[in-house]
Amino acid sequence: MRPNTFTISRLAAAADVHVETVRYYQRRKLLHQPARPSGGVRRYGESDVNRLRFIRHAQKMGFSLDEIAGLLQITGKHSCEQTRQLTERKLVDVRLRIRELRNLERDLEQKVARCARVPAGECCPTLDFLERPRKPAATGS
Repeated sequence: MRPNTFTISRLAAAADVHVETVRYYQRRKLLHQPARPSGGVRRYGESDVNRLRFIRHAQKMGFSLDEIAGLLQITGKHSCEQTRQLTERKLVDVRLRIRELRNLERDLEQKVARCARVPAGECCPTLDFLERPRKPAATGS
C-alpha cells in the first residue's frame, strides 16, 4: 500500500476504532494530524494504523493514555529498562486492584448470604448497611 493512503475513516476502520477516537488521540497528541492539502482531505499511512493499534493494545493491558504517551516517547539504548519499569508499576497497580476486587467479592458474597437468611417482610441488611453513615478513613499522620 502506498504511504498516506488512508482517509481518517479508513484509518479508523483499519485500526478498529471510531473516527472520534482518532480525533481524540490527536487532541491528546498521541497521534499526529497530517496537513490538509488545499481543497483535499488529510491522508494517513500504515505507520498511523500501527500506532493506533499500539495504543489500543496498551489500553487493553491496562495502561492509561498518559502512561501510553510515556511509552510512545521511549526510544534508544535504555528503552527496554524504561519500559520494564513502567510495566512493573502497572503490574503493582493490577495486583492491588485484584486484591481490592477479591475483597469486594467476599463482601458481596456475605451480603448475598445475609439477604438470603432474612425472613420475608423484614429489613434488608444490605440496604441497612448502605444507608449507614461511614466514618472517614483514618490517615496515618
